[in-house]
Amino acid sequence: MTQLQALGWDDFFEQAFSPFKARGLHPGRILVEHRRGYQVFTECGELAADTAGKLRFAASSAADLPKVGDWVALNLFTDEQKGIIHDLLPRKTKFSRKVAGKKMEEQVLAANIDVIFVVQGLDSDFNLRRLERTLVPVHDSGAQAVVLLNKRDLCDNVRRRVKEAKAVAGEVPVLALSAKTGRGLRKLKKLIQEGKTYAFIGSSGVGKSTLINCLAGAEIQKTLDVREKDAKGRHTTARRELILLPGGGCVIDTPGLRELQLWQSEEGLTEAFPEIEARARDCHFSDCTHTREIKCAVLAAVESGEIPHKRYQSFLKLQKELAFLESQRSTTRGLERKRREKRMHRSFRQVPKKRR
Repeated sequence: MTQLQALGWDDFFEQAFSPFKARGLHPGRILVEHRRGYQVFTECGELAADTAGKLRFAASSAADLPKVGDWVALNLFTDEQKGIIHDLLPRKTKFSRKVAGKKMEEQVLAANIDVIFVVQGLDSDFNLRRLERTLVPVHDSGAQAVVLLNKRDLCDNVRRRVKEAKAVAGEVPVLALSAKTGRGLRKLKKLIQEGKTYAFIGSSGVGKSTLINCLAGAEIQKTLDVREKDAKGRHTTARRELILLPGGGCVIDTPGLRELQLWQSEEGLTEAFPEIEARARDCHFSDCTHTREIKCAVLAAVESGEIPHKRYQSFLKLQKELAFLESQRSTTRGLERKRREKRMHRSFRQVPKKRR
């Protein structure tokens, strides 16, 4: 296996790269994104790179530019250990959220991930509603999801917590482990395969970096204990970074997510609440909102206790949020279209008429 294959290069990317190969470009994978450039791994090793002006100009938003995990086509200047990124290869998967604040724009956190480990701590961090919310964009990303319940050494009833997590995770595997004592790490290591990419997401202090250090067999990521006064985590990972594990496989460590705003996750919502989707097929109306309609199979399942009321309320909240997000995106698209038309009209008026 070549070094590029160890980083995830396969037939999919080989085929996508063929037109760039004919132009004399080289493949590379984004390891780190800086404010003013990237660290990229290529067949010639790791080097610094920047995007070509044409690529930046063609990007409609930051989501169209390279992100950690992306495969790119670039020119190499090996004498200077630098490169220029000319294009972005198609993404197999991407994990996205809406940018913080009122701006309606997608933020791609990482790309080309095979498995996303959703990490929660079996301490005060454990939160089923947050787990439901996180699984929505994870499902929408196209990557496989696995729930990791870390810090089992701090929990008095691990079996109950695992049962509760499985109830909201559906068919997603749930693994309880302890990075501190090592219990459960063997099962985690068995999930890691050569040539695959794994991402760890979760709140600050849940042990993402510690788990990566356990997989690497060395302290490659800085860690800090949680604050004693409130059991809250402190940010130790300040950037997203792709790391090649000594035993095979790649991991992406991400900064703790203070908030996870959804972005275009309709399919993810369906996958995160499979029991509601299954009951929705029996609703009398095809456009049933599952709130007040007669002959609603979902409401009937809630009333009978088949679907827990808290889970139903969580579904409605996320559904409402996604509907609002879609309306805002539609408004934003309309405003952008008007601005483009105004610019085109202004440019047309500035062109001097030809003399007859």
